Amino acid sequence: MVPLSRVTSATVDVLNALLSGEAPIWGLRVVKQTGRPAGSVYPILERLEGSGWVTSEWEDDSERTGPRRRLYELTSDGTSAAREVVAAVATRSQARVARVVVAPNAIATGTVA
Repeated sequence: MVPLSRVTSATVDVLNALLSGEAPIWGLRVVKQTGRPAGSVYPILERLEGSGWVTSEWEDDSERTGPRRRLYELTSDGTSAAREVVAAVATRSQARVARVVVAPNAIATGTVA
């Protein structure tokens, strides 16, 4: 499995959708869960698959009408890595919010260093 070279907010949204517990999940469901355009989601899924984080296969449901769906699922290593990435981004986000909240209070009280 190859580490991701870049993690955008869209990538985090896709990883969260893949971690949502509905495995395997088809691409359009990921699009709907993330609220991201298909033109963003599918390249991310392809990158994750190329990096070994995700596997995919075509749905084999002869009873279902409509076009076939591509199903995506995190690998076991991909699941661990996705959880780490999502947690790291959440930690950075919380730290950023804390700085934004502390700075105005420090300015107001005159305790800015």
